Amino acid sequence: VVGWGEGGRLALYAAALDERLDGALVSGYFGPRARVWDEPADRSVFGLLRGHSDAEIARLIAPRPLVIETGHFPEYGFRLDQEGIPERIRKGAGKRGKPGRLLQPTDEEVRIETGLINTDAVVLRSVNRAIQPESWRTLMKKIGAGNLLKRGEKSDSGWAAIKPLQTVKDISRRHREQVQAIDRHNQRVLIESERLRGELFKIVKTDSVENYESSIAPLRERFSKEVIGEHGSLQNLAEPNARTRSYQEGPGTISYEVVLDVQAGVQAYGILTLPRDMKLDGSEKRPVVVCQHGLEGRPQSTVGEKDYHYYKAFATRLAERGFVTFAPQNLYLGWDLFRILQFKANAVGCTLFSVMVPQHRQITEWLAGLPFVDGDRIGFYGLSYGGKSAMRIPPLVDRYCLSICSADFNEWVWKNAATDRWSARYSYANKGEYEIFEFDLGGTFNYFEMAALICPRPFMVERGHFDGVAPDKTVAYEFAKVRALYAAQLGIGNRAEIEWFVGPHTINGQKTYDFLHRHLEWPDPTE
Repeated sequence: VVGWGEGGRLALYAAALDERLDGALVSGYFGPRARVWDEPADRSVFGLLRGHSDAEIARLIAPRPLVIETGHFPEYGFRLDQEGIPERIRKGAGKRGKPGRLLQPTDEEVRIETGLINTDAVVLRSVNRAIQPESWRTLMKKIGAGNLLKRGEKSDSGWAAIKPLQTVKDISRRHREQVQAIDRHNQRVLIESERLRGELFKIVKTDSVENYESSIAPLRERFSKEVIGEHGSLQNLAEPNARTRSYQEGPGTISYEVVLDVQAGVQAYGILTLPRDMKLDGSEKRPVVVCQHGLEGRPQSTVGEKDYHYYKAFATRLAERGFVTFAPQNLYLGWDLFRILQFKANAVGCTLFSVMVPQHRQITEWLAGLPFVDGDRIGFYGLSYGGKSAMRIPPLVDRYCLSICSADFNEWVWKNAATDRWSARYSYANKGEYEIFEFDLGGTFNYFEMAALICPRPFMVERGHFDGVAPDKTVAYEFAKVRALYAAQLGIGNRAEIEWFVGPHTINGQKTYDFLHRHLEWPDPTE
């Protein structure tokens, strides 16, 4: 197999995976992948740098021959600045698509990467143009097909002749056909994905809550390791070393900024809000609601007037009802900055949630240690991207005794992958959130399956009829499966709820507040 540029990448991967290929000629691709996040999005492979860089992949070809050409690389970039560097927009309206460029390593960088293969089956050649005759001859001789190089024998030796594309129109048509073929494949896989998830969850027992909890545990572990990703340095928490300062005071509440150490170089920040009338000496224990902001949000938006049309100051409103609240800062802030961080994390088999889950573990452990907090009654309530957090963080943070997903719950896999005209309004396939896609999520965990990881803890959805996240029917379709699990299969239907309200993408603060008072066992002061 022979290829240049993207074709070279395909040749390298194909030869590594398929032993029917006797050898490979890789031109204009091979080199160090240590900055794969600066390359186009399709170069990203989950966990690539955990032992599958180009040299490691090349070792999978050995002892079959591999010829590598360096010196002539394709030139391509998208969203580059004036210096040809992938741009990083920090605030304002984001642009669609991930910035990236094809890297052009030096001969020395390629030589070093080739040296890591550590096999005599590799030949490295420096060229000015791709697929040079000498490289071709070297490969053919090494696979024992040197006789095919004799002039005039190609037509009698099983060679496949492909007519070259002669015009820009031909090339554009071919590109369009390739994209359409990939899209057709993806849409077929999208339809099949629900069956695959069902097969995965066949191990779950629903004859009792106790058996359910034990049988769901392996799937929760898989979700943690293969979807969210675990970074070894963050599995053990440091001492929190809490630092606090006064932030704001209201008629019935007082708020403090809090910084906690998680591990070396990683901190957790948020705003703690307390009811003024509570006793701090430990003579009473209050429940806590962790109130999570959305995309490009700040904890300040959950406690004050800023962005009130979204958040309704719900962290302050809940504190006025007697709850302790904590509003953490999550990582989805800074437009391109956090999105590129997601690609960096993906390269080592992690995600943004690989950092946020340990942050929330530290937050909840610190909260549980406060003398006025009941550590068994800590709930999670998140809006929008905070709703995404509500589906992914509580399954992996044992201290969260319930979760509320606001303005986000829907048929998540469909929302990621659908490309038909009706779905385009809602789908991420044509939007600017290029970091949103998670590897093999469709075949493993949609929102029903994530809710199943939260179960048997109480779970609630807050849904506005005019929320553009998704149409009502896809929200209802996915929640119906949640309801069936809780009510029909496990007999705990009082722990799963959805509120439909007339409104947009916002906190409604009606049935969800009732849900919190009931399950966190704190009296409603309005009754």
